[in-house]
Amino acid sequence: MGRTRAAHLGPDRRRPQVLDAALELAVEHGIRAVSMEAVAQHLGVTKPVVYACFGSRWELLSALLTREEERLASGLLSVLPTVMDFSQGEKIIVDGYQALMSVVAQHSRSWQLIFASQAEPEVAERYQRLRQDVLERIISRLRPGLLAWQIDDLERKLPIIAEIFVAIGDAAVRSMLRAQWPAQELGAFVARILIAGLRQI
Repeated sequence: MGRTRAAHLGPDRRRPQVLDAALELAVEHGIRAVSMEAVAQHLGVTKPVVYACFGSRWELLSALLTREEERLASGLLSVLPTVMDFSQGEKIIVDGYQALMSVVAQHSRSWQLIFASQAEPEVAERYQRLRQDVLERIISRLRPGLLAWQIDDLERKLPIIAEIFVAIGDAAVRSMLRAQWPAQELGAFVARILIAGLRQI
């Protein structure tokens, strides 16, 4: 019995489906498993259908990584407050990590792609650029709030504090993807860890 013929869609309408199939293959089997043939089989179409959307495997992978990077960047930046006002006490930190965990829950496949493919230089490079951008934004937004605390030698300490913010976020994301924590519970838990450290500064 022959393969059921896929509904005819133009390349513009088919591209998101091709990217979704590539994402599933990359998360389940690693980015090396993504090929034009594998994507076609996953979608139940012929290879020419996939090639009509993307001219090569590299073009497909580049489009996939760009889409997922944009999703992650949009999600991460949406949860960063413009100013971290520590006059609100612990609430701003708890709210921030809870919002981050909610974003992870909404886009878990994007995060899984990044973490599952860290050995791939292209993926690692893109994630490091994104991480550095977030780190620099955190530094600029932490500075006014921490100045109010009159911390000694703040400019030397600030990059370390910001790195700890990001490192705890990394650990929380990985934990949530592995163990499926409820977003609010995990966000509050990791926030308390950070708050305990900040109290010692």
